[in-house]
Amino acid sequence: MNALSIKKKVWMGIGVTVLAVILLSSMLIFFLYERLYVDQQIEQFEREGQALAALYDQEGLSDEFYSFLEWSQQTSDAVYVVTEDPMELAGGAPFEDEYSEEMISFEERQILLQGESVYVRRDHPRFQQEMIGVAIPFTGEGNRLEGIVFISQPLTDLYELFSNVLWWVILIVALVGGVILFMGSRLTKQLVGPLLKMKLVAEKMESGDFSERITLKRSEDEFMQLADSINQLADSLEQVESNRRIFLANVAHELRTPLSYMIGYMEGIEEEVIETKKGMIILTQEAQRLNRLVNDLLDLAQLEGDKDSFDKQPVVYAELIREASETVQVIANQKQMAIELDLNEESIIVADRDRMKQVLINLLTNAVAYSDPGNPIHVTLQSADGKAEVAIKDYGYGIPEKDIPRVTERFFRVKRGRSRIDGGTGLGLSIVQEIIAKHEGIFHLHSEEDKGTEAIIVLKEYD
Repeated sequence: MNALSIKKKVWMGIGVTVLAVILLSSMLIFFLYERLYVDQQIEQFEREGQALAALYDQEGLSDEFYSFLEWSQQTSDAVYVVTEDPMELAGGAPFEDEYSEEMISFEERQILLQGESVYVRRDHPRFQQEMIGVAIPFTGEGNRLEGIVFISQPLTDLYELFSNVLWWVILIVALVGGVILFMGSRLTKQLVGPLLKMKLVAEKMESGDFSERITLKRSEDEFMQLADSINQLADSLEQVESNRRIFLANVAHELRTPLSYMIGYMEGIEEEVIETKKGMIILTQEAQRLNRLVNDLLDLAQLEGDKDSFDKQPVVYAELIREASETVQVIANQKQMAIELDLNEESIIVADRDRMKQVLINLLTNAVAYSDPGNPIHVTLQSADGKAEVAIKDYGYGIPEKDIPRVTERFFRVKRGRSRIDGGTGLGLSIVQEIIAKHEGIFHLHSEEDKGTEAIIVLKEYD
């Protein structure tokens, strides 16, 4: 069974609301009719009957009594019947005596005989319409029943009075229902419309199309914020997809280049165009470069996928830097370059020793590779405000200002020719950035072309 759409649910809610308004309005109309008209009319009959009973008790059926009775009849649409013979009511009074049905039942006569008023609401015997009435007993000495005043009125008369108000009530209910439908339509358009647009964009994103964006022509609200969030997500996914394609293209290119060299030299050795010894040297170099590239790709994939669990332990930072410097010093000696250290021996960090050593070796190797022979490399370690800051500064080729934001991108090379000859894969700084991020640290570069580069790492110190 298919689930109802949001639009249908909203309209169902609107329909239920309209029905509830109609039902409550009907109950209100019934309440007004019963309470404001019928009940009040009964109370009015009761008051007038009691007034006549009080006057009868003082004057009897005098001229003053009949004058008051006549005045009451002129100021009301009710029918007033006064009799000193209660049995007349049993014969159909106040209507024709020959009508066989009784207006007052036997049980009600018994109540009158006890001196209590009787309220009547039943169908009229002759005219087949509902009527209301009140019979008030006149009592004499010894609480003896001497007479009755019966005040009655057909409900049709009351309904005609109420109908004027009823039409206004119906008109108001219709207007309220119309307003609810109008507002419901507007709300449906404003609430469901953006959701449908978001659903369409989400479906396209699911299918791999990240080019669609949500445009809402309204002021800032939760829907606009949600639309902006989805648009930002689409931008991010589109950028990720673009980077993925570029990455795959770069991987294919980087793998194809050494393989092309290797195939070419192998064919040359086979055809004896290239000396075997020279060809094997080149094949070994390209195989080593291919191996480094594959290892770096695997390393980067493990870092990004959190598959590589870090074993973080307190580490003496200066000792770790010194070990990395000794490892790189062999390469630096080939270019007559000194690695000068200025280290705070008391600084301790919590880190994965091997991964942080990998970062330091990578940065020191870059400093050696992109500097002219004879230039020194300065490494400093300082502590301040619970932070340990390492700065590795060289005086080499430097990086153009426009390229600094891109140096951590995969396969990006500032000087592609020199990088490939030197064996770089273009992934070193990407790996450095990932490792530093996993240590909740900060990595950034300061560089000036032809003047050198300074790589800075900031990590929290061990408390």
